[in-house]
Amino acid sequence: MSDTVTVFGYGAVGQAVTELLARQGREVIVAQRSAPRSLPRGVKFIPCDVLDAESVKAAVRGADQVVLATGFAYVGSLWRTAWPAAMTHMVSALEAYGPRMVFVDNLYMYGPQDEPLTEDMPLADYGVKPKSRSDATRIWQAAAKAGRVRVAALRPSDFFGPGARTTQLGDLAFGALAKGKAAQMVMPPDTPHDFAYVPDIARAVGTLLDAPDDAFGEVWHVPCAPTQTPRQILEIAARALNVKPSVSALPLWLLPLIGAGSPGMRELVEMRFQWDRPYRVDSSKFAQRFWSDPTPLEVSVAETARWFKDEDKKG
Repeated sequence: MSDTVTVFGYGAVGQAVTELLARQGREVIVAQRSAPRSLPRGVKFIPCDVLDAESVKAAVRGADQVVLATGFAYVGSLWRTAWPAAMTHMVSALEAYGPRMVFVDNLYMYGPQDEPLTEDMPLADYGVKPKSRSDATRIWQAAAKAGRVRVAALRPSDFFGPGARTTQLGDLAFGALAKGKAAQMVMPPDTPHDFAYVPDIARAVGTLLDAPDDAFGEVWHVPCAPTQTPRQILEIAARALNVKPSVSALPLWLLPLIGAGSPGMRELVEMRFQWDRPYRVDSSKFAQRFWSDPTPLEVSVAETARWFKDEDKKG
């Protein structure tokens, strides 16, 4: 590969995408506000604030393709303005310089659903954080429909994997088991829920970067391993770690009460619809066009568990 790809954001997904693209021999530039502690050999860094239009244009200039994998603090009042602003700046920069963009999105914009999530579900103006993602989606979709930009949205479910420390299956779940403690969960541990594996998300990003233009202007769901409950996933992790599979969960009805005194927990209240019912993601559209062999849970969960164990040893 000889194209230049600018990756906005270097969280767990951005890092996995960067490492994959670097291994493929692409020229990769990471763009975010502060420089990461380390980058793969040959990867460059450019400072960028996605809430500053000129900063975004400077980062996009010269790129053949762009990956938007940035994130904001999990605060609804911030998301309300930040996501539409960031997307407006990205669309403006794409229109100015012409690269394609893969947007690593999420599934919030569907709102509460009782059926498996499909890409053709209407955008929901529900709550604060889901609506902010709907607003951002409308911005890029309008620009794409008008032929101004080429954007593909890749939507993974809740994810886990190496480096994913602040997710539902992060430090308080896999991380706790790695320390020999009980996994702590907000979501009900026995409700079926689809989870995406970070390396599979990165693989899907790479797939879209290699896809022809007719894959853009589209929404794609990342394939997940067969649906399990969080408890079943953590039991696999416990076996890999050779520890007791102990899980402690907060009843959902307590969330609003705890949220009254905890800003962090308060931000989760509007998202209960993701956990108070089975949460399944239909990725058949992606599977029919590209691939349908996500990493088996026995492999992905064990790899994640070992990563958290290694991090615990580092202190």
